Amino acid sequence: MSAPPHALAIPVDGDDHQLGDRAAPITLVEYGDYECSYPAYAAPVVDKVRTELGTQLGFVFRNLPLRAIQRRAQPAPQAAEAVAPQDRLLMRSRVSRG
Repeated sequence: MSAPPHALAIPVDGDDHQLGDRAAPITLVEYGDYECSYPAYAAPVVDKVRTELGTQLGFVFRNLPLRAIQRRAQPAPQAAEAVAPQDRLLMRSRVSRG
């Protein structure tokens, strides 16, 4: 039996890095590579949606290093995961605007 079209193949759980209420009725999941510029382009839109939906939206960031096309793709998410237990996860789309 396959998952419904709106369901994630890997459901959001306690291991995910999330901003907002984990019990929110809507969850937006972003997959990002620290070497890729596209998540930074999406950041203003994501920020606007988060502001407009407020507590109705939970935001999850998952590392997806594109090792096949980015030669330095792996070290950045490893570093981000290393500091995550200190609540210091660097979400690429949140910090790459400058």
